[in-house]
Amino acid sequence: MNTPPPPQASSGSVGAAALTAALCLLLAGCSGSGGARLDADADAAGSAATGRIRVALITHGGQGDAFWDRVRQGARAAAAKDGVALTYANDSDPAKQAQLVRDAVGDKVDGIAVTLAKPQAMKGPVAEAKAAGIPVVGFNSGIDAWRSQGLLEYFGQDESLAGRAVGDKLDALKAKHALCVIHERGNVALEARCAGVKKTFAGQTEMLYVEGTDLNGVDAAVTAQLQQDPTIDEVVTLGAQFAETAVKAVKAAGSKAKVATFDLDKDLVTAVRDGDVQFAVDQQPYLQGYLAVDALWLYRTNGNFSGGGVAPVLTGPAFVTKANVAAVARFAAAGTR
Repeated sequence: MNTPPPPQASSGSVGAAALTAALCLLLAGCSGSGGARLDADADAAGSAATGRIRVALITHGGQGDAFWDRVRQGARAAAAKDGVALTYANDSDPAKQAQLVRDAVGDKVDGIAVTLAKPQAMKGPVAEAKAAGIPVVGFNSGIDAWRSQGLLEYFGQDESLAGRAVGDKLDALKAKHALCVIHERGNVALEARCAGVKKTFAGQTEMLYVEGTDLNGVDAAVTAQLQQDPTIDEVVTLGAQFAETAVKAVKAAGSKAKVATFDLDKDLVTAVRDGDVQFAVDQQPYLQGYLAVDALWLYRTNGNFSGGGVAPVLTGPAFVTKANVAAVARFAAAGTR
């Protein structure tokens, strides 16, 4: 990949009042878009006057998903260390997420960190950012798309690799029939996880698509599937909150199935410790947010970029089991794991 020379950090040519107005307009535009939100995690409006680098972190996270709180925790920590003015915007609708990227380009930020859960939707706005001389890094989703779209760097988990590791672990646990619950149809990262499980797991892997924004619906769908097919002996979920829902569904169905999951939070730490969940695959979202912001700061201030523009920086998978859960419990309680 041809990596452009790092553009200079913003010099304060835009007045603080004008930037404040632009941010207000952007916030107003997001408020009616369903899940979109723009939050100033630092004094972005004052960055033009102070010469601080402005970074926009834009994700496909849905409202109320605690996973993204840990991403933001990491991003904020990096921003505080580097003196970066950070804004966060999100929308689970790919078209609206794309518009958020375009809004950041129009606002002339100094760098954009974006998730590529639906890569095709991001292709146009990422190209617009590059044309405007704004460096873009990817994180969390899109490990198979970031290079083709010309992003500088990528930080995240190889979801296919993680899925294959889960398949191997299920074999070691002597499972025979896994139900892999996908809570967002078309999300490339989630699809890759279940495909990876199916690739290495010697038993049967069955996919169940649910609407992740409706936990009651997830509970009902998993319960019904377990009641219909008592041979299912493992439920694999792709998010911590869905694992907790699956535990309830197993009990409601009177099933003997075990539960394993991708991702981690403080409640899931308790579930692993108590044996309700066999294991969790931690992709370290705090680290993803931290590295994405820090990478843009390093690129703008010193021309650094990790992986040579050809290799991702992997943040997972890391297995959390009953044997090692105590080592991460205090970090999970603080909201950083």
